[in-house]
Amino acid sequence: MNNIYILNNLKFKDIINLEVFKINYLQNNLNILNYDALIFTSKNAVLSMKTFSEEWINIPSYAIALKTAEVLLNNNSKLVFTGKSSHGNEFAHELVSELKNKKVLYIRAKNTVSNLAEILKNNEINISSCITYETISKNNKKIILKENAIIIFSSPSSIKYFLEQYEWKKTYKAVVIGSTTAKYLPSYIKYVLSPQTSLEKCIELAKEINIK
Repeated sequence: MNNIYILNNLKFKDIINLEVFKINYLQNNLNILNYDALIFTSKNAVLSMKTFSEEWINIPSYAIALKTAEVLLNNNSKLVFTGKSSHGNEFAHELVSELKNKKVLYIRAKNTVSNLAEILKNNEINISSCITYETISKNNKKIILKENAIIIFSSPSSIKYFLEQYEWKKTYKAVVIGSTTAKYLPSYIKYVLSPQTSLEKCIELAKEINIK
């Protein structure tokens, strides 16, 4: 029975899309040419740049992980560094030596869960932040979830908007992409943590749970 749900619009075989939020890009009058480096911690940050700037692709970009790096490369950006940790705070520490003496811009969502900018400032990096997108609730017309549903939570936003729209049932199971996201789950929801911070690994784990 097909009962695995992912809470966004990314398509995967045998996985049901349950879009509980959407991305809203925010307009900016930013002069991107004032900066020597751009930091990206999500694909949505990359895609947001396309809505208000063309010059950004010529500025050295720093990606938190391989998935974000792939989106940067697919958009012809000047990718110079890809983090290894996939977590915001750890990524910040990786960047300290890379960003010395540079004027840096962190492209970010309206709400973030890491202390990336603060960590870099504390390490004397000249960093500014620019909010270029936000997540907002998406009315999915109350799709009825199947019994024994397996829900993949890939961000704190996915938890927030799912629980605003659905009541958690005891038959449901949760798969979580990483420990940072897991902190936002209520204590009454028991979960299994993905071995890697990737949707593909979350799906593999969900499928394993589904056949047990």
